[in-house]
This record gives sequence, structure tokens and C-alpha cells, in this order.
Amino acid sequence: MRARTGVACCASMRVLLINPRFPESFWSFRWAVEEILPAKRSLNPPLGLATLAALCPPDWEVGIVDENIEPLPLRPQADLIGICGMGVQAARQKHLLRYYRAAGYYTVAGGSYASLCPEGYQGIADTVVAGEAEYVWPRFCSDLVAGTAQPLYRETGPVRLEDSPAPRFELLKLDRYVSATLQVSRGCPFNCEFCDIIVMFGRRPRYKSLGQIGRELDRLRELGARKVFIVDDNFIGNKPMAKQVLRFLAGYQDRHGRALRFGTEASLDLAADQELMDLLCAAGFEWVFVGLETPDMQTLREARKTQNCARDPLAAVRRIQSCGIDVLAGFIVGFDRDTQAAFAAQERFIRESGIVVAMVGLLTALPRTPLYARLAREGRVLEHAANGDNTKLATNILPKAMTVEQMIQGYQRLYRSLLGDRAIGERVRNKLRHFGVPPRLRRETPGEALFILLNFLRRGLVRGGIGRVWHFLRSLPLARPRLTGQAIADWICGLAMRDYVDRHFAAVPAQSAERSLVRLRRALRYWRRHGRVRLALLRGEGMQIAVRITGVFDAALARRLAHLGRSLLEGSQTRLVLAFERLRDSERAELDRLARSLARYGDRVLIVLGEGVRELIRLEAQIAAR
Repeated sequence: MRARTGVACCASMRVLLINPRFPESFWSFRWAVEEILPAKRSLNPPLGLATLAALCPPDWEVGIVDENIEPLPLRPQADLIGICGMGVQAARQKHLLRYYRAAGYYTVAGGSYASLCPEGYQGIADTVVAGEAEYVWPRFCSDLVAGTAQPLYRETGPVRLEDSPAPRFELLKLDRYVSATLQVSRGCPFNCEFCDIIVMFGRRPRYKSLGQIGRELDRLRELGARKVFIVDDNFIGNKPMAKQVLRFLAGYQDRHGRALRFGTEASLDLAADQELMDLLCAAGFEWVFVGLETPDMQTLREARKTQNCARDPLAAVRRIQSCGIDVLAGFIVGFDRDTQAAFAAQERFIRESGIVVAMVGLLTALPRTPLYARLAREGRVLEHAANGDNTKLATNILPKAMTVEQMIQGYQRLYRSLLGDRAIGERVRNKLRHFGVPPRLRRETPGEALFILLNFLRRGLVRGGIGRVWHFLRSLPLARPRLTGQAIADWICGLAMRDYVDRHFAAVPAQSAERSLVRLRRALRYWRRHGRVRLALLRGEGMQIAVRITGVFDAALARRLAHLGRSLLEGSQTRLVLAFERLRDSERAELDRLARSLARYGDRVLIVLGEGVRELIRLEAQIAAR
């Protein structure tokens, strides 16, 4: 490690790029990833970091660590540490920046949230890179070597995607992800009030060249990728360009045995262009994610989502489904016109459309968006509320036609209703009734398909009892056996979302957490008596038990904490905070082993060091004073 003051001594640098852990949400599909799919740890790899790695000088040594699939090194051999982050990752991103900066590393913050709110990283990171990185990152690298690095680099002009290098996919552990990722375009022509995409990427879609796309696909195939999520926020933002890309992809698939399976995001006006849908099928697209938001046309107009108002949304969804393309969709509750009756309207539409992956979220005002500006003027933004993940039981706005409590309660009821076995089966039937012939593609091997099927039957179907088995059998398309795989995939997705609701939408009884705290106090009595451990119960966003390690952290304590942590977290909603006031170099291997043993519990385990512990002590003091 080289201290910050000595970074400029050598032109060749060792760089570590970190993707912080995501808080678990519907998007995690944790149950499906952990229980059903073979040897996977997360859905998608950090494509932005692979692109950033390609922008580094060729003689720099670059590594990528994704906290969602592996533990972070506490003392990496690096001169520079760059940490990205979306809004939902911002808290973890800032914690990691503080830790590595305090340890003497030169730290850089980037990603979508730092691009929207670079002022929020002042004093936390040495440098913030805001906006698209193709031009500003090489300039930062040059300045860093020269010893003249600035605290902020902001891209303000348009970036030609032809200037974007092929991501260094080889630095990603692609075998641990469900899908590889690829970017074809940036930008969206629409002007939705609540969306931050146009703030970051503008309203004029820009596309990579066909040659770039082909080279990146070649590299992904060489590395064994078979599923590819094209991460464009609106793949069809420029329809003539999108059609050129799709014709190229169809030819590419024909040349390579139709070995790749694609999915992407698109606007609902896709349904009005039959040629576009035919090309998606020819290119091997299995699904599209569409922002439907609400079936209320007047609400859509007020939210400036007029592209959804030109046609009946239910008919549009069925038209896409009739082409053999699955529709995943986003919905929002909490618009100004939404009363408590909006939940029933959303549920009715989702059931009738057969959309199983229906991501319903509470309206949230993202920084820099037109919605945020309007609600701030109206005094309806809760300034200190979290604004990154709209699938949590919280929002940062004051709704107009109901209270926040009514909105959250209606949201809970909506999801519980949608994710019952009967409702999942009904949606699968309604979808397959209109579903066309899926694209002809190379799919799982017989062994892989059997593995997934057996896991689903044993861990998903049988555990639900006779009622779930009955609703599953009723949903099977017996007259069209080719769609059986689609039905099973839908059930896996539905049960993964239900698992999340069961674990996160239930309040943690205070007495349960207090009983757990008593058990921990007894089990850690030896270490407490010797002043090496302190315990506290923190009431905030759910119940959290904090274990503060104030003395020597040896193998015996690590083993005890691993055992107690698993016992506490299994089948519980309580979160565990492990806080280390100081950690010797000789103790870091034990912490790595402890972190790995608890990794499966995701964001329900938080390990904090240094500055984070001081914040925790202040929180404990505030609670004790109440």
C-alpha cells in the first residue's frame, strides 16, 4: 500500500475497484439464486467497473472485487481504491470509502449516486468522478500520476459511445452471476418526471457501433457467458438504430448457433412496432422490462409518461407476450392522484396481465429529478429519508391523497395478495393463455435443467404443501408443453419474491430481539467479563443487535461469533452489527473467515470498523439517554 501523499511517485499503479454490497430487495431474487440455481451468487456483474478498468493506463495493475459475491480485502495491495455505487449502495459505499481512506489509500467515489450528488462525498473520498467516465477518468489518471489530482472531475458534455473501450470482462468472475451484462446505448428520449436517467445520460440516445458490439459479444462467449442482460435504460430509444442492432444480433446468433439468450429494458411503445418485436425474437430476446407504472392514464400524463398513453396497456402487454417475449414490469404507487383505491387497481391489472415479475415500488423522489424539484417546492420531500430503494417500506415523500402509513400498509397488502400461491398460479395461467412461441435458442443442458427442476420441486413446491402443488399443476400449459419451462421459471420468480416479503415485510417483535440479546450475553459471558465484547439492542430500521469488539479478536471469539450469528439470523428478521474498535493485522484473517461464514445473510450482517464504530457508539449513547 502506498500512502496518499506518495501516490504520484510511480507511473505504474495498482488499482482495486470495488462494487459495494447491495441491500437485499426484490431485485436480488436471493431465494432463487441461493436455493435453485447452480453455483450462482448474484444476478449481474458490475459492468461499469469492467469499463473503468479498460480506461486505466495499460501498464496499471487493475483488480475488481464485488462484495455481493465475495468478501472484501481489508488490506489490499493497492495504491488506489475506486468504489462505485447506485443510490441503494450509497450508505455502504460511503462507509467503505471512509474505511479505506483512513487506512491510507487514495480513494475515488464514482457511480450513479456520486454523479447525481457529488457534494455528498466531500471529505469522504479524495476524488469524486461524476458522470460518464470515458473522457474524465483518463484525465484523472494522468493528473494522479503527475501529482495534480483534483477533488472533483465532472463530465458535462456528450460522450460518443464509439470512444468507449471494450470492458475488461476477464476481471469479472462471470461464472458466479446469473447473467453477463452488456451496454449498447445510453439515454432515453422521454421525459418522465420521476426518472433520473435523462438527468445523467440525456434525451438523445447514443449507440455503440456494430463492430464494438460484436467484439464484446465475442469476448463474453469466450468466457462462457450464455445469458446476457443488455442494461440500456431504453434499448429502443432510437428505433431505427435499435433495428440495425437487432438485425446484426440476429445474424450473429445464426453464425454462432444461437448460443446467447438476451433480455433488456424497453418502453411500452415497443408493442406498436411489429417489426421491432419480430426482430427481438430473431435476435434471441427472451424478456423485456417495461416501466408500466400505473394503469391510470391521467396519472401517467401528470407524470409526463405520455408514451404509455397511446394504447391500452393491457392490450400492449399481451401483444408483446404473444410474440413469445416475456414482460417484466415496474409499477409505482403514491402518485398525487393515487388514493387507497389505487392498490386494488394495480393488483387487478397485474393479475389480468399475467406479469409475474411485477416490481411495485413506493413513489420516491430521486435527487436532481423534476419530481424532486416539484415536491421540494411544495414542502413534500422528507429530506433525511432514504431515497435509493423504493421497494422498502419507506419513502422520502409526503403523498397527496393518503398518509405515508396508509401508503405503506396498502403496499404490504398488495404484495401479500399478489404473492399467494393462488395468485401466482392465476398470473401464470393468464400469461400463458396469450403467450406465443418463444425464440429458438440454445438453453440449459439436460443436466442443468434437471438440477433446477429438482431444486424447485424439493425446496419450492413441496415445502408449500398440497395447496401450492395444486395451484402449480393448474397453471401448467398441458396443451402447449413447450411452455412448461416458462411456467416453472415464473413460479421460481414468484416464490423468490414471496420469500423476500415473508422475511422483510414482517415487523421484528421487540421481545424476540430482546430474548436473542439475552442469549448472546450468556454465550459471550467470558469475553464480556474480560472487557473484550459489549452488546446493545438498537431500535431503528428494524431491530439490530450490535456486538462491539473492544479487545483482542482471536480465533476462539471468531468461531463463537460465527456460530452465534448463524443461530441468531436463521429464521429471524433481526440484523447483526459487528463493530471493531480496532483490528490488528494479525486478526484480519479471522475477520475474513467470520465474514465468509455469515455472507449468505447479505445485508442483515453489517461489519463496521474505525469511524463507523464511533458513529455506533454515539447511536448507543442516544438510545441509552431516551
